[in-house]
Amino acid sequence: MTENEHEDKHLKRELGLLDGTMLVVGSMIGSGIFIVSAGIMQQVGSAGWLTLIWVISGLMTMIAAVSYGELSAMFPKAGGQYVYLKEAYNELVGFLYGWSFFAVIQTGTIAAVGVAFAKFAAYLYPPVSDQNILYEIGSFKLNAAQLVSIAIIILLTYINSRGVKNGKYIQTIFTVAKIASLFGLIIFGFILAAKAEVWDANWADAWTAKSFSKDTGSWTVIGGSMLFSAVAASMVGSLFSSDAWNGVTFISGEIKRPERNVGLSLFFGTLIVTIIYISANLMYVAVMPLDAIAFAPSERVAVEASQYIFGTTGTYIIAIMIMVSTFGCNNGLILAGARVYYTMAKDGLFFKKAASLNKASVPGWGLWFQCIWASALCLTGKYGDLLDYVMIIVVIFYILTIFGIFILRRKMPDAPRPYKAFGYPVLPLIYIILATAFCVALLKDKTDTCGWGVLIMLAGIPVYYLSKRNAKIRG
Repeated sequence: MTENEHEDKHLKRELGLLDGTMLVVGSMIGSGIFIVSAGIMQQVGSAGWLTLIWVISGLMTMIAAVSYGELSAMFPKAGGQYVYLKEAYNELVGFLYGWSFFAVIQTGTIAAVGVAFAKFAAYLYPPVSDQNILYEIGSFKLNAAQLVSIAIIILLTYINSRGVKNGKYIQTIFTVAKIASLFGLIIFGFILAAKAEVWDANWADAWTAKSFSKDTGSWTVIGGSMLFSAVAASMVGSLFSSDAWNGVTFISGEIKRPERNVGLSLFFGTLIVTIIYISANLMYVAVMPLDAIAFAPSERVAVEASQYIFGTTGTYIIAIMIMVSTFGCNNGLILAGARVYYTMAKDGLFFKKAASLNKASVPGWGLWFQCIWASALCLTGKYGDLLDYVMIIVVIFYILTIFGIFILRRKMPDAPRPYKAFGYPVLPLIYIILATAFCVALLKDKTDTCGWGVLIMLAGIPVYYLSKRNAKIRG
């Protein structure tokens, strides 16, 4: 029996175009859009630069997504980006992606989104706050928010282990709810709280970039290399908020007509999210002075905006919205992630158990391995640092994957390509140049966190050769 026949027999193709699009949108929209604009405003200090950063991030995400469409059509099976890297380069590069994916990228994102869910649940029920310390030993503190985030990860893992249909229904319901509520917030913001004088004041000096120094407590006008560094640092948040769109490629083995529907899901999903994100930031600028965006309490910009729109009840409205958003986001991340470990295990590059499917025809062991490590990462609680070293690795592998399109065009010129990368070679090259500049700036300015991210990735090299040697000894 061939590998593809094995997959088709066991991984059930039960997801259509709508399901794929909902997975893309649901995995992308987590907590970022409600929070990170505060940090961006502190870095660049103007309405023009805030908006431009979200536009650039959205365009980069869409270029990457439509470029991936060619790869998803060429390799319409489970594993997604891991498979593309392995085919374009070699098994080592594929393994380094899978290693980073399990060690930091997917599990770290699941942990960060779980912690965000718990933080906003504390608005409705204060005892689950991260301020409620339950146990302390040395420098380690266990708080109630960490336990809530772990409980949510375990619950969603259990639901997804019962079959892909369960995960699909949760994904569609929660994604539709979050799209509706976000559009509602944006529309109500413009109708009920937008003020012409606030809008005019915010756009009066739109392209003079200013950076806020916490040391001096004052703003400094920036330009040149300082502005470039500030934009790169700001884009950690906006790119993180726009990430996880590639999750649909991991479950290609369960999508009907994957050669068509995966690429379309990527395009429609990233387009919807980009429109929502840019609109939300324009609403923030229409409703609040720039200082209110930059210095929103605990950087919760959407909470601050909702108080301008709905008064004191706004806090609870946003808390519920973010809980819905992060719950649905984590469902998509958990559903998609296990399919990478399944494919890696079949190649002998992950725990052997992860290569098996359970009675519900899903990779149950992969789901639970992911659950255990993501839960452990919740206990670190370092959301900001996690963002830095997740994003540097994510973008490095996006660059490698998109460059892989150029390699595969030469390596496999006659391979069937039901869909070809839109705007090739210009748009993929633009992405590679912008993303490389972003990585260089981050490594220069945030060496402590981003450097660790790169080291975690490179630590996979000896692990790969050790696992290959052990496999030979066993063989």
